This record gives sequence, C-alpha cells and structure tokens, in this order.
Amino acid sequence: MKSDIFSARRYANDGLRLRSPSPLSHQRPELLAPAGNWDCAKAAVENGADAIYFGLDRFNARMRAQNFTEADLPQLMTFLHRRGVKGYVTVNTLIFPKELAEAQQYLRTIIAAGVDAVIVQDIGICRLIRHLSPDFPIHASTQMTITSAAGVEFAKSLGCQLVVLARECSLQEINKIQQQIALQETSLPLEVFVHGALCVAYSGQCLTSEALGGRSANRGECAQACRMPYDLIADGEVVNLKERKYLLSPQDLAGLDVLPDLVKSGVTCLKIEGRLKAPEYVANVTRVYRQALDGVMTELERPNPLTPFPVREGGMKAPLSETERGWGRGQSEEHYNLEMAFSRGLYTGWFGGINNQELVHARFGKKRGVYLGEVTRIHNEQVTVKLEAPLKPGDGIVFDCGHPEAKEEGGRVYAVVSKGKETILTFGRNDLNLRRVHIGDRIWKTSDPELDKQLRQSFAGDNPQFQRPIDLEIYGEVGQALIAIARDRFGNIVQIESVISLAEAHTKPLDTDRLQEQFGRLGNTPFCLGTLTNHLIGAIMLPVSELNRMRREIVAQLEELRSQPKRWQLRSDVSFQDLLPSSSPTSPTSPSLIVLVRNLKQLQAALKAGVETLYCEFEDPRAYREAVQLVRQPRQQFPVPTIWVAPPRITKPGENWILQQVRACEADGYLIRNYDQLLFFAADRCIGDFSLNVANPLTADYFQQRFDLERLTASYDLNITQLQDLLTSCPPQWFEVTIHQHIPMFHMEHCVFCAFLSTGTDYTNCGRPCDKHEVKLKDRVGTEHVLKADVGCRNTVFNGTAQTGAEYVQRLIELGLGHFRIEFVNETPEQVTKTIHRYRQLLQGEITGSQLWRELKLQNQLGVTRGPMGV
Repeated sequence: MKSDIFSARRYANDGLRLRSPSPLSHQRPELLAPAGNWDCAKAAVENGADAIYFGLDRFNARMRAQNFTEADLPQLMTFLHRRGVKGYVTVNTLIFPKELAEAQQYLRTIIAAGVDAVIVQDIGICRLIRHLSPDFPIHASTQMTITSAAGVEFAKSLGCQLVVLARECSLQEINKIQQQIALQETSLPLEVFVHGALCVAYSGQCLTSEALGGRSANRGECAQACRMPYDLIADGEVVNLKERKYLLSPQDLAGLDVLPDLVKSGVTCLKIEGRLKAPEYVANVTRVYRQALDGVMTELERPNPLTPFPVREGGMKAPLSETERGWGRGQSEEHYNLEMAFSRGLYTGWFGGINNQELVHARFGKKRGVYLGEVTRIHNEQVTVKLEAPLKPGDGIVFDCGHPEAKEEGGRVYAVVSKGKETILTFGRNDLNLRRVHIGDRIWKTSDPELDKQLRQSFAGDNPQFQRPIDLEIYGEVGQALIAIARDRFGNIVQIESVISLAEAHTKPLDTDRLQEQFGRLGNTPFCLGTLTNHLIGAIMLPVSELNRMRREIVAQLEELRSQPKRWQLRSDVSFQDLLPSSSPTSPTSPSLIVLVRNLKQLQAALKAGVETLYCEFEDPRAYREAVQLVRQPRQQFPVPTIWVAPPRITKPGENWILQQVRACEADGYLIRNYDQLLFFAADRCIGDFSLNVANPLTADYFQQRFDLERLTASYDLNITQLQDLLTSCPPQWFEVTIHQHIPMFHMEHCVFCAFLSTGTDYTNCGRPCDKHEVKLKDRVGTEHVLKADVGCRNTVFNGTAQTGAEYVQRLIELGLGHFRIEFVNETPEQVTKTIHRYRQLLQGEITGSQLWRELKLQNQLGVTRGPMGV
C-alpha cells in the first residue's frame, strides 16, 4: 500500500497532469454570459455561467453599456478565476489608423491582466495581437461575418483560436461547416449565439446607424434603426399591412428548444446576448440555460436514454420558488422566465432555417413580456380578461392597442379576482386612464416583482451561491498520514496531508460515507463535492477536527491556485509599427472614374459616356454574360473598357454554384466581398470591396500581401480625416474610394418581399415578388429607401438619399489617390449620364465639389461617418 501512497504523492506533485476524461460522445459546450457591469458579472457567475464577456471603455461594440475600466481588470479576473469562470474582453470594433498606438497599449494591459481571450472584429488587430503575444487566445467576433468553412480557415490563418459564427447560420449549415473544416483540417472551435436580441442585418455589415445618424455599428454605437416603424411601398403605393409596421425588427432569439441539436452539432460555446441588459436579465437567462444545458448533457450521456432527467453539474442554492408564479397554457417555467427577462417575442431564429413569416412579426419592436389575453370588458374602473397566463397583485402590465409607437397605458395590478372563466383586474386609484383602454386590446405582463426579487437574491451578498465540483482521492493506512488529493475541472491539483497519523479504529472507522460527509461540507465556498474515491486500507480513524482542517486547506489552496493570473507570453520589444507597410514614393497619375451600375440600361448609359472601368452588381448573375458581351462589342473607344462583376455579399455552405455562375461570364475581374470569394477567385484579377472592412494599414497590408488584390475599397466607416490617415500610412495606389453612392444600410437574410408581399416562407414558395415589384421602405421622416434582393434572396436596403464626398476629391488626389468610384442603384439612364459627366468634370478640375453636390442635390458626406470633415 505504501507504494500506492508514494505514487499518489508523486502524481500530485507532478503538477498539472490531468487524468484522461472518460470518453463522452458529446462535448459539454461552455455557457457564455454577458456582463455590462459588476452586478451583471456576479449575476452570471452565481447562476452558472462558465465564462463572461465584457467590454472596457474603448473599442467595444456596446459603447452604451456601463462597461468596465482597465483598472478593474485585475480584481475582476481574480474574482472570475477564483470562481472557476473565464473572462473574455470584447475588442470587436474597427480600429482607425491613428488609434493603433492606443489599441496596442490597451491590448498589452489586457494580456498582462490574465484575461482568457479577446473577441476581435478587426483583421489588423488580430495581426497585432499575434505579433505582441504568440499564445494569447483570439476569438473571431460575429462582426467578422463568418458564414462558411472558408471564413473559419481565414480566421485560423490570422491566429484565431475560436470563431463566433454569424447568427444567420442554421443548424444544418453549422453541421456542414463542421464537416468541411474537419475534412480540410482547418478545424477551430465554433461559438454560436443561443439567446438574445437578433440584429436584422449581418453583424459587421450594417451601415444604417451611420447613414441615418452618424453612429457606427462597427464602432459600438448602433442606434437600432431596425426597431423603428417603416411603411412598405410597392410600385409607388403604400401597402396596407394593418398593424404590421416594424418590418425589420426580428423576434428575440431563444435556442432553448434546440439545445440538444446544438450540443450534437459540436459547437464549443453557447453565447447569451445582452451587455446592455440589467443584472436580473443576466441572472434569469443564465440560470435557465444552465439548468437546461445540464439536463441535456445528462440525457445525452446516458448509456440508454429513456426520459429526460435534468441534473445540474454544479449547485445553486435556493432554487426559484414556483409559488404564485405560474406560466401560460402550454408554456414551461423556463419560457415564462425568458419572456419576463426581455422579449420582443421568442423564436429559434435561423437555427431551423429560413421562415420569413415567423422571424419578424412586425407588430412591435420593443420589450413586451408574457401575453395575458385580450380585454373583454371595461366597467367601474375594472378590466375583465380571459387570462392565458397567471397574474397576481403587484405584477405590472401594459395595454397594447396596436400602436406601440404611441404612449401606452399600463401599471401595477392592485387586485386579481377570478369569476368563472374570466378574471377581473383592479388598479390603484388614478394609476390608469381607462378611457385609453379598449375592448380587444392585448394585455402583456411586463413585470413580476417576486421573480425579480428572487433573481436579485441569487447574486446578493459575498458568499458563493453557485458551486463547481471538485473530485477527491483519499489515501492512507495505520501509522501514516491521511492524504487527500483534490482536483477541480480546470486542471488545478492540490495535495493535503494530515498532521496526525491515522490510528486503528475500534468503532466507527472512516468509510466513504463519513469521508463524503466531512469533505462535502463546502458551504460558503466556490466548491461542491463531485466524486470521492476511497483508497484507505484497513479500519482507521482520524479526529473530525483534523478532517475539517484538511478540508479548509483544500479550499484555500485551490482558491489560491485559481486566482493566479494567466501568464501569457508578451513581447516587449515589438510594436505595431513593425507591421506597417513600407510607403513607396507615389508618381502623380491622372485620376480615373469607376462606375458601378445595377442594371443593363445603366450599363449602356455608362458605356455611351465613355467610362473605362465598369463594375456590375446585378440581382441575377446570369445577366452578367450579357453585360460582358455588351462591353466587349466593337466600338471606337480607347482604351477598351474593362468590366468587373460582383458576387453576392454573403456565401454560405452549398452556395459555390452562385460563384461559378458569376465566373462563367468571363469578366475582366471580380469584386471580392467575403472570405469564400478570396479563395474561389484566387487565380483571377480581384478588387476588395468595402465589405472587407479595411479601416487601417494592418488590415490593408494583410489583404494586399496575402491575396494579391489589385486594389482595396476603403471602409465606409472612415471619415475624411481617417481616410487621409489611411492613405498616408499605406501606398495610396492600393485604394479606391467611393465618392458617390446610396449607402447599403441593411444587408440581411430576412426577405421583406417574401415576408410582406407573399404568404410563403422562403424562395421555394414565395412566388418571387422581388421579380414583380419595385419596393421601398419609408421611414419616420418620409425618406423612401430602396429595397433590393440578390440571387441568394438576401435583401439590401439602400439609403434613399445619395451622398457625395465631392468636396474632398481634390485633397485625395493630392495624397496620391487615383481611383474614384461612383455607384448607382435605381437611377434612370439620363441621371446616370448627367452624374458621370459632372464627376468627370470634377476629376478634371473643371468644377468644384461644392458646385457638384449642390447641382445634383446630394447629401454632402463622405462614407457614412459624420466626423471632423472640415479639416
């Protein structure tokens, strides 16, 4: 037996060698919760999050959140690690050229603080992190718009260790991506959003807040224009959609019902959205998914699964009471809690594929809660309703008359009296103006004070309420010390020995039950007892006081081990300047005009105007063949014009046939919009489009050097000052700048044509109204924005007002920029001809930018950022 004890000592002292886990058919995904402040972080930890993600005061996609500061990092990471929780910092915005020095110092602070990973959007920042630290983990943000195996491969080439897929990926597509990256040996762990608000536009591709309000979603300042009401105009007439006005506001994502499928898909992490939400929301949603996920894992890990039997891995004290709470007919407690947390309606999003009749109900764009029923009677200051979910005095409700944009009546319920199948509600005196409540109004339960109180209690106080298991092995025999080896699930190992030798027991020897009782007393600690393996030999005893001391020492040493900051490599002798491209002297060139057209009539007008470089972006790529033939017809023009065609912005698994269709036209070159296209068109002449989000020299250099692109389109997030910084930090001949366009605001999987001009769910049964109608969306100020569908049925909303950077053209020419792009959407051939003529005059110095934008009645704005223009 002594040899067993010595080998146990040696094993523990070897440090962090882990036992091989027993083979499981399914990996347990990490549950990742949002934290906008300290209370949210505590709420997440105490309700079972495996990790939290949070922003600091710069460079994060939720600048409106309270956020943490760099000074908070050491204390926050110590708290998280002591509790067995990881912490990820979001640096998920684009970074501008003059911000690189600040971003570098910021990253050094994050890495040195022992943060577990950083979530990144900007390609240049990925390069910088890997330059600063060879081993610090990078997670590719959903802002990188990764929808395919090619996107995962691209992220891996940047040094990313995990990819957050676009929310638009279905379960079928997630499975396909997993299969493809396994075959190509480019596997990375995949993370998906499982719950929370759904952006209608692809993350990283939404320019709406900037175009309409000067606030960039790619800079953490989304103004939520998708939650606003719009009128649908088809062929010049307003379509009567009755109470459906919120045409771009999806229901909130709830992946609860597809959790087993998500686990089976092999995703590594399930992410809850909500860094702007309250701690009660974080507590509520985290708890629901913790319990549900543990139940799913228990069921999937059974040798012969029969019926679900949810068991939590850790422990939560004081489970939420069910008394007087209840939930609606056919609705589980979990769904009730999720709807009370925050709900614009709950739906599985795109997990089940595309269903345009379900994703957006369009009746409201703000929080509602649990549906209670409709008003059936109003009498004597009382309201009668047939309740569809329980209600109690003190709950808050709102009356929905179908006009959510107007002030709505609502308040706390004073009394609830059942009368047969109906319920009579009474309110406090003068709390409601019942003259504004009508029979037929919907009633929503917006507040449950009892639930909120219990949620707050779940993270109140300093003592841990959620505990994570530790496994113990106990060794010993008479005359030797008792040895306890404790391991947590993160590889931390401690070995504690008794200071008293084990004696022979005549009564009540130490058996497994007594050991579990003594070592399991872990209240007010981050731990609970997992497995205990008893290797004791003979009938032996040890005083209870000594067992208690050993237990306390195990806790103290494990906590100390856990709270040590992660020691990532951090190179002090390197800088972002090492990665900057070398500036080559620029030879003055005469500026050239590039024209992008969106139909054949516009193309003919551009050809007649003598344009030498033409881009085509058509809804149907099959029309590109005719466009190429048109451009290549013999004509008396020298030099012969070149034609470049654009594939769709998004490529998903199984959509390479679209790219093949695009290439079949044999154009002179191709506009590259995404990672798949970088690979597919690698042997062709290519120009990087704006959707690659090139905002700094580190990103520009990566695309230029690695993919040999002829030019890059500067990001639309850059204002004139930032654009000048980009042009002076890189060879200016790398770039072209779009100086006239209708900004592509929303680019989305949601098809407005299908949802509101058909009863179909997708392209298979919608009847293709996009081929039959000219559609616009009219906003609250009366601007009509053009709606277009592409070959993949994805929709783009173009700003109804064209804008120009004409006033800055001369300055850009002086900086060495030689390529200027103008774009058309639905302009007539006459408008195309006139606009081309004016811009040609501008480039030749015959008119000024001010003259041009006043004459063409354009919005005087470069890109989409209203920044410091007049420098």
